Amino acid sequence: MNVEYTARKYKITPDVRSEVETGLNKIRKILGDRFETKVILAVEKRRHKAEITIDPPHGPIVGIAQTADMLSAINEALDHLQKQALKHKTKWLSKKRKAVKKFDGQSQEDMEAALGLAEDATFSVLVHKFPSVARTTEVHLVHARDSVALRPMTLEEAIKEAHFRDKDVFVFRDPKGKLMILHRTRDGKMELIEAP
Repeated sequence: MNVEYTARKYKITPDVRSEVETGLNKIRKILGDRFETKVILAVEKRRHKAEITIDPPHGPIVGIAQTADMLSAINEALDHLQKQALKHKTKWLSKKRKAVKKFDGQSQEDMEAALGLAEDATFSVLVHKFPSVARTTEVHLVHARDSVALRPMTLEEAIKEAHFRDKDVFVFRDPKGKLMILHRTRDGKMELIEAP
C-alpha cells in the first residue's frame, strides 16, 4: 500500500504519519491491500483540514474532516473512511450472486428419484386456519383534517391538491356538490371514487 502525502502550510510530523498509518491499517483489514492512498493536510485560518482518498478496485472513497487540531481532523477523516469502506465492502459482497441452475427438462419422476422419494412417501402438511372475524380490542382513530377539502373543486384541482399535501386519500366535493374521493394506489396511480 502506497501512501502519498501532500501538505499545504503544514509540516508533516512522525506522529501524524503514524496516526494515518494506524487508521489505514484498520481500513486495510476491511478492504485488503489493493488500494492507493493520498493524504492532503492543510491549514487555513486556524482550521486544520484532512482529506484522505483511497482508491480500491471499484471506485474511490474520500474522507474529509476539518477541526481546530490536525490529529483530531485526521481521526475524523479516518472514521469517515472506515464507515464508507464497510458500506463499500457490503455493497460489493451483496452484489455477488450464486449461479442458478436452469430447468433441464427432467420429469417429476426423475426428480423424485433424485431426491430419494418413494411412491409411498407421505408428508404431513399443517394448514393454518384464520378466524372468520378478526378480534380487535382497541380501535385507533386518527383525524386527518388535511385529507378533506373545505371548498368545492374540480378534479384537476383535487389531484394537484392531493399531490401537494402528499395524501393517499383525499376527499372533496365537485362544483355540482357531489362527494368525490381520490385514492392513490400502491403503484402511484390515482383512483376516483364517486360517493352516492
